Amino acid sequence: MADSDRKTPLEKVEALYEELVDWYAEGSDREMRAASKLLMIALLKLNAHGGFGWQGLVEDYVLMLKQDPERYARILEANRGEGKKA
Repeated sequence: MADSDRKTPLEKVEALYEELVDWYAEGSDREMRAASKLLMIALLKLNAHGGFGWQGLVEDYVLMLKQDPERYARILEANRGEGKKA
């Protein structure tokens, strides 16, 4: 696969979100249901692997999204960068 065909982890998650939305077809609140499924799994993984203070990280992101959505968007966009080199 060419480097230009490789997706970043964020792009992969966004593609999974779109797949989940499609799975719900014409169901009500399909975007919300798809997002909540991803959030449920993410919170479970953060709890298992996040170590001390994982809740604070979640709270910080939620607060930032609420109070400064432009900053949150910049952080999210920064995560679309080049893949990590091994």
